[in-house]
Amino acid sequence: MLLFDAGVWIAAVDPEDRYHSCSRRLVLACTPAAALDLTLYEVANVLGARKQRHDLAERICRSILARCGEHVVQIDAERTADIVAAIAEHRLTAYDAAYVAAARRYSWTLISTDVKDLVSRGLAVRPDDAAVQPSE
Repeated sequence: MLLFDAGVWIAAVDPEDRYHSCSRRLVLACTPAAALDLTLYEVANVLGARKQRHDLAERICRSILARCGEHVVQIDAERTADIVAAIAEHRLTAYDAAYVAAARRYSWTLISTDVKDLVSRGLAVRPDDAAVQPSE
């Protein structure tokens, strides 16, 4: 199962993003995929609040819910403990740690556009990594 962070979902709809093509292929090919409830907030914030693309933000959030179905992880007390442990272990933000913790808990592969904080540390793979791209 692939867990997409918000950066992948956003890149999939942003033709100017360097990971646009590969992210788009991934999110369209991988059903079901996994996401966090946090992902919806991040997508809404970037596309809706920051870029003022309200309709697009709503469409992508609906798409995440539809594509991920029961694989949308809700943050609860148990998940919070995992997040805090990942923060301590990797010195991450709570947002990044939430993705890392969920990927670990469920043995999912975390796909991220965050090269600096996640990919470079071996905590995630980029969406253009050949190992996760769907075969054509």
